[in-house]
Amino acid sequence: MRREGVFVDKNDLFALEMRNVSKAFPGVQALRDVTLQVRPGTVHALMGENGAGKSTLMKCLFGLYSLDEGDVLLEGSPVAISSSREALDLGISMIHQELHPIPARSVMENIWLGRAPLRKVGPMRFVDRKTMERMTENLMKELELDISPRSLVRTLSVSKIQSMEIAKAVSYNARIIVMDEPTSSLTGHEVSHLFKIIRSLKARGISIIYISHKMEEILEIADEVTIMRDGRKVGTWPAKELTTDLIISRMVGREITNRFPPRRNTPSDEPVLEVQGLTSPFPKSFRDVSFTLRRGEILGVGGLVGAQRTEVMEALFGLRSLESGKVLLGGREADLSTPIKAKRHGMAFLTEERRATGIFPVLTVEFNLLVAHLGSYIGRMRLLEQRRMRRDARESIERLAVKTPSPRRLIRDLSGGNQQKVLFARWLLINPEILILDEPTRGIDVGAKYEIYSIMSELAARGKSIIMISSEMPELLGMTDRILVMSQGRLAGIVKTQETSEEDIMRLATKFVA
Repeated sequence: MRREGVFVDKNDLFALEMRNVSKAFPGVQALRDVTLQVRPGTVHALMGENGAGKSTLMKCLFGLYSLDEGDVLLEGSPVAISSSREALDLGISMIHQELHPIPARSVMENIWLGRAPLRKVGPMRFVDRKTMERMTENLMKELELDISPRSLVRTLSVSKIQSMEIAKAVSYNARIIVMDEPTSSLTGHEVSHLFKIIRSLKARGISIIYISHKMEEILEIADEVTIMRDGRKVGTWPAKELTTDLIISRMVGREITNRFPPRRNTPSDEPVLEVQGLTSPFPKSFRDVSFTLRRGEILGVGGLVGAQRTEVMEALFGLRSLESGKVLLGGREADLSTPIKAKRHGMAFLTEERRATGIFPVLTVEFNLLVAHLGSYIGRMRLLEQRRMRRDARESIERLAVKTPSPRRLIRDLSGGNQQKVLFARWLLINPEILILDEPTRGIDVGAKYEIYSIMSELAARGKSIIMISSEMPELLGMTDRILVMSQGRLAGIVKTQETSEEDIMRLATKFVA
């Protein structure tokens, strides 16, 4: 029997059941009476806005959080999971939204961490590196991944690291694999390959719990979809019965007629930034990149992963060294060799990797908001003006609708999307003339995306200039005035957004690909 939003079948044996789960943290009820039922050999999508409780529910399943109330059943049998080791032993593995590899170690050491094969030499035991390498090669061959077992993780792109984490999850021979935003750093080709892996896992009877904000992916790969809102379950539906508009309305509890706000900016002909012949000292990085950014313009930056989009923008902000080239601000050559100098010139940079290079996880939301602007709060006695700091933090939280019980909450306790809002608010406080955004809506739900898009439009309408790197084609086409396309470290072309298409951009993105 079935009623809308709920599956009921007494004869069904679910691979996983989480019954009436509740979880509270100080000042916030993260989950309230949530039930999740996952069938064997299916992809079960878990959707909801940032802060809806998706990741918290999965962390409860994986033993990272303890349940306040509720039960977990595997194939009908109750289990108690108090640690990630117990979850892994029970056949549950998880690919986290924020990647946590060991950069200075090899791919094979990361995959087999804590369970490396050993060889006995007399009374001693040593890691059997040859066997570990062979096991890793077999795993990569099985998943058709082109990653060397001996490669140091710090030398890999974000997308390669994401693929490595997927391989690691599969290596546990898990019956249930949780994938939290697994495609956030993957190209279209890599997403297609991931879906091929997922379908092969399904054929082996493995269940996938798939968390994503990307509607098109959900409708393509999922069998069933559970939607959450404000820590509660809204319902579960067959994916084939859903549309993008239905998912959005059930996620946010209201209709959203447009994914992008109306454009209010009119870029002037005045160049605020001129980049001439920017070249990296590293041979496989970018070379001879030139472009102009106009006042009041949103300039998109597109290209495949590895096209050196981020590297060019980091060089502009003084985060990378240059071999040659110059940058003009307002017609005058500017020294942007360090982030401090770039900031003094009215520039701001929102990083793609919020956990690695953005947030201070063990400090408060308030500190993370104000850290780039602390010098402005020094009073006459050379002391920080706490009242003004609290006021600005509170206003920033309200402006970007950051879901946090208090500005004093540690930022690591917030969802990924709310952490991203805090970083966005941090740079808005310094009132930059040029704002560089690297994947600003990565891992953010549709409602929060619209809020960030609206702020971008508002800033551009006020004459601010924005450079936005994005891997999402609809975002580039929906939010920009022009799109700069990189290919293999070279500028492939700059097109007017209203006069181009996804096909045109992809042709440019592959222009110099061998």
